[in-house]
Amino acid sequence: MINLFSWFKRSKMKREIIINVEKLETRVAVLENGRLEEFMVEHPEEERLVGSVFKGRVQNLQNDLQAAFIDIGLEKNAFLHYWDMTPDADALLDDDDDKEKKQKGGRKSNRLTDAEIAKRFPPGSEIIVQVTKGPISTKGPRVTANLSIPGRYLVMMPGTKIRGVSKKIGDADERKRLKKILDRLPLPENCGLVVRTVGQGASARAFARDLRNLVSVWNEMQGNVKNLRTPCCIFQEPDLCERVIRDWLTEDVDSIVIDDATTYESMRELASRISRRARARINRFDGDAGIFDHYGVERQLQNAFARQVALKSGGYLVIDETEALIAVDVNTGHYKGKGSQEDAIREVNLEAVEEVARQLRLRNIGGLVILDLIDMKSRKHQREVVRALKEALRRDRARTNVLDISELGLLEMSRQRQDSSILSQLTSTCPYCQGHGLVKSPMAVSIEIQRHLIALLKKSEREKQPFEPKIVIAPQVMQRLRTEDSDILARLQKDFNTRLTFVSELHRHPEAFSILDAATSQVLYSQT
Repeated sequence: MINLFSWFKRSKMKREIIINVEKLETRVAVLENGRLEEFMVEHPEEERLVGSVFKGRVQNLQNDLQAAFIDIGLEKNAFLHYWDMTPDADALLDDDDDKEKKQKGGRKSNRLTDAEIAKRFPPGSEIIVQVTKGPISTKGPRVTANLSIPGRYLVMMPGTKIRGVSKKIGDADERKRLKKILDRLPLPENCGLVVRTVGQGASARAFARDLRNLVSVWNEMQGNVKNLRTPCCIFQEPDLCERVIRDWLTEDVDSIVIDDATTYESMRELASRISRRARARINRFDGDAGIFDHYGVERQLQNAFARQVALKSGGYLVIDETEALIAVDVNTGHYKGKGSQEDAIREVNLEAVEEVARQLRLRNIGGLVILDLIDMKSRKHQREVVRALKEALRRDRARTNVLDISELGLLEMSRQRQDSSILSQLTSTCPYCQGHGLVKSPMAVSIEIQRHLIALLKKSEREKQPFEPKIVIAPQVMQRLRTEDSDILARLQKDFNTRLTFVSELHRHPEAFSILDAATSQVLYSQT
């Protein structure tokens, strides 16, 4: 019933894709009834890695990690799990094929032993790999030898012989029709095919045309393997605008609006290969204001990446992103509710998981995600919230896995990470706080200054070499020393029979200070 309601609700929505093309950046926003649901950004000068195929060279094998490191021509070597080093057709079987395989005695593993890996892929040997996850933070890209080349309706998988249908196509009659079409398609030797979800309802002619394009790409890749020197890229994923046509232009999209004339013409040309109706949905924006301002996207983006996200009910989320974990705290805020307290908590949690699913897509964040929900005593309500999250995540193109709510009231889930988050792409570490979001208070800096001053003064007294300290500090620390700590500093001067001089530097970091000998200008201590 929930699925039917969600489908009906989405079918009534106006779905638009807004594209802003600039020289240094291309941005794509997906709107549903004017509300921002998904956001993507790409910088043309940066190499498109995820989905691209490389001819690489094995640098070394690490049996302890069960992984190889592959030189694909980037600054950091790519990481390749041993179980991803050979194409595994069984891992790509759809549901029906899985059942049939199990009935005949189960799967036969294609995984090689460490000795077989060392013999087949010794250091220095060449290997064809595809990037599945781009470099994130200090980690290099992750790759696999299970190649998949996506078209509009089909995905070609060199090295396998499988012919399957996407698991997301649930209609049994449609699956049979699609499998019959697959059986009649002429395939290159040792290549598999899987029908993508968008292929549902497509004609046999459309599949044949898509396959011809894929075969052409595959032939070009094979030519690059023979002719280009290792390491090299033999296939690069299309740019963001082309991927929008290939992956996002579905029947539920009312229009694609773009503000660049050249890209508009090329996208119309690409869409015309699908159908006249698809071409007609590509529109050009030539207004005076920016396209994102005109459609209200810019305003929504300003609020989309805030740490605190408001919910319509009055509750709110607090989202903290680390390298490997996303923590989401759910709070009732000003929500009162009309029923019992338990019903009010249920309502906030239901709204929260819907927004969490949206925020994960918008921010392109993933890894391990922990939701600290408001405690629910009712197991029925807990199951309802988990179901609501799973339903909301069905729209996500990244793979997700949701666990039941734990005894501590935490909901754990994972989301596939293929690339850096949007926030990390558009921001850099703050030079003041170094990414912590906090700096030491003036009181903490004052205490630290006094601690080092006392140590230096005691040393000079012991060595009978008195000096007059000169301390260079930030303005906010100077304000603290002039007011709250003035009596302490006066006592310090009296105890050590010296004179303290403080100098404020306007642009000095609030945590930085230096202690000098006023007579010689020698730096005795510096905190940067």
